[in-house]
Amino acid sequence: MRKYPSLLSLALVCCYCSVQAEVFTSIGQMTDLIYTEKELVQSLKEYIKAEESKLDAVKSWANKLDVLTRASTLDPEGYLAHPVNAYKLMKRLNTEWSELESLVLQDPSDGFISNMTVHRQYFPDQEDEKGAAKALMRLQDTYKLDSESFARGKLPGMHHNAILTVDDCYDMGKTAYNEADYYHAVLWMQQALRQMDAEEEHVVSKADVLDYLSYSVYQMGDLPRAIELTRRLVAIDSSHQRAGGNLRYFEKLLSKQLNELNQEGQEPATEEPIQLGTYKRPNDYLPEREIYEALCRGEGVKMTTERRSRLYCRYHDGNRNPRLLLQPMKEEDEWDSPHIVRYLNALSDQEIEKIKELAKPRLARATVRDPITGILTTANYRVSKSAWLEGEEDPVIERVNQRIEDITGLTTQTAELLQKEEPDAFKTLGTGNRLATFLNYMSDVEAGGATVFPDFGAAIYPKKGTAVFWYNLFRSGEGDYRTRHAACPVLVGSKWVSNKWIHERGQEFRRPCGLTEVD
Repeated sequence: MRKYPSLLSLALVCCYCSVQAEVFTSIGQMTDLIYTEKELVQSLKEYIKAEESKLDAVKSWANKLDVLTRASTLDPEGYLAHPVNAYKLMKRLNTEWSELESLVLQDPSDGFISNMTVHRQYFPDQEDEKGAAKALMRLQDTYKLDSESFARGKLPGMHHNAILTVDDCYDMGKTAYNEADYYHAVLWMQQALRQMDAEEEHVVSKADVLDYLSYSVYQMGDLPRAIELTRRLVAIDSSHQRAGGNLRYFEKLLSKQLNELNQEGQEPATEEPIQLGTYKRPNDYLPEREIYEALCRGEGVKMTTERRSRLYCRYHDGNRNPRLLLQPMKEEDEWDSPHIVRYLNALSDQEIEKIKELAKPRLARATVRDPITGILTTANYRVSKSAWLEGEEDPVIERVNQRIEDITGLTTQTAELLQKEEPDAFKTLGTGNRLATFLNYMSDVEAGGATVFPDFGAAIYPKKGTAVFWYNLFRSGEGDYRTRHAACPVLVGSKWVSNKWIHERGQEFRRPCGLTEVD
């Protein structure tokens, strides 16, 4: 009988180690950049100290020579009549000025530049910066946070102050604009303008902000406001290369629309600033997005009083499993149908740290199946990273796998090993569909990060050291599509989970088939 490797899949969910455009997806790897930046700051301080030391030496030379030249130029012949002065002049010009030249030519930046060169290969690139900006926008959409909240660092559960400057907001808006995402471009350019009007320091010009903002507002279909903003731009910079032409075009377009509606005029645009909700976010290709985001915010969760009365807690000994008799698991119902349970103390802190230690070096961007090609690929809405760990790699992994078997009564020998480049990974495994999911939470999350089930309106929140379990298939072998689920983005903190996807093969006598679709 073929024995399949027993694997534990781990995913680090962020946001914010491949160098190319994936740094932003993993807080675990971004923490390394924090220490890199600290080292570079220290190197920069050493460079500044060396430059200051060099400048002090040059200043000392300049002051000394200034005194000498003042005295010598008052009476050159009398000065040189003294043989010592004549000797010292020859010495200075032949030797000392050469030494000064060498001092000036010294470059204390060599150490700093060398350090920069070593670390630059690990720096995020333009795609990483864009990805981080889009991640902020995704959080903004999911949790209905306005740009002001982000700019002022007003996020729930935050322990560190972090603000966005005018130029930061402008760059956020420009990132969205370059992606033809005019909805977010409006929100962030408006925030930049708001902070400018409050006289905050900035490098970008107000004309540039108004240029992007007015055109983005036009793209959102708000011609009166686009005209008002463009007029502000013309008032600031009458020679702007696009403003005049845009203004004439917008006014002509608005006049045409009013004529078609048989209206002689329209109220001028309101002076109130654009806020979250002023414009409707364009629809996208993600199904059930509104339901998903509402559940992430804790809205629409269908946990009624009647349903709650059907949820219980109990001790679970795995059908009198010898390893659980003396210390049974604490089991709590999270949902009644489909039945989802949570196990307390499923992982110890020591096990969690060991799993993280093993996983970090091999974390790679998680993939999704392309609905058209069927090929596993990365997606901008899934920014987690995952790693696969075999039970044979470390006793901790083997122990965790055994514990899952004891708790569920299912074998973990037929686990999947997905390869990102493999187009039909499930079929090649030969282990059948995913029968059940065992999800270990390895961190607490300050805000966000729930696992939500849009079909029946449930939201399961991470609790460090606990695990949740549910069946993906009915006893008849048919898929229980109610268990389709998704992870909410982490608003504050980081989320470590370890998944165990248990397949059909090998479970024939552990969970016998039935003829009806029951839990």
